[in-house]
Amino acid sequence: MRREPTARQLRLATELRRLREAAGFTSRQAAALLGVSPAQITHIESALAGVSEQRLRRLASHYACTDEKFVDALVAMATDRTRGWWEEYRGLLPTSFLDLAELEHHATFRNQVAILYVPGPLQTENYARAVFSARVPELTGEEVELRVHHRVRRQEITAPYGLVIHEAALRIRVGDRAVSREQLARLLEVSGADSTTVRVIPFDLDGFGLAASAMTYLGGPIPKLDTVVRDVPHGSAFIDAEAQLGAFRMRFRKLEAMSLEPDRSRDFIHRLKKEL
Repeated sequence: MRREPTARQLRLATELRRLREAAGFTSRQAAALLGVSPAQITHIESALAGVSEQRLRRLASHYACTDEKFVDALVAMATDRTRGWWEEYRGLLPTSFLDLAELEHHATFRNQVAILYVPGPLQTENYARAVFSARVPELTGEEVELRVHHRVRRQEITAPYGLVIHEAALRIRVGDRAVSREQLARLLEVSGADSTTVRVIPFDLDGFGLAASAMTYLGGPIPKLDTVVRDVPHGSAFIDAEAQLGAFRMRFRKLEAMSLEPDRSRDFIHRLKKEL
């Protein structure tokens, strides 16, 4: 029995429950299909217990799920035994930090919208340190450095990255002038990479009604297994309902369309850096 399932394990459990409910099976009926107790199905669907490939495929077959790519993706999640670098921080950092790093590690792409802060994966050490040092309640020096170190390691991810960032996030000085200048230089550096696209939304854009749209959109092996991450007061909220995913995809496309093209965005960031 797992004491603390990860967000990825919970997602697998949620998808299995959705399949069962869509097929009209009760937990007791699903248990009978596998020759286990109803409690075992409850444990599997709450991510407190894992499920083998054989049992997962048997359930999917009885649930009349004909989407082979979806079932294969669920099997890959169920049989994955990766112990990533983020596990070094278990017990030292909030679980949401580890869950986010794990989801990013497995993501096929990452799209992000930033309104007030430069997003974590692109932050310099000094910028990240300034962000965490401003937390309320105040963190100890050791807690700050742990968070900074974890945030820097998230930059090892190489999946395609699309960022739409508001001018406010580029201008707000979370540290001093030197920290801001270094951070803008970092954005210019990464925006020149083949796998990263940075687009800026300037202050003078009319009709910016999506000002509260900060989010991280992580691509799964298939669109049905995408995940949206949003910051909430207690950490991070992971959104995976199919209708909501569709709405966030559309929201990102709208923001992309209203932002500056990548070349103009680079020029914009360069001008801001020269002002400092």
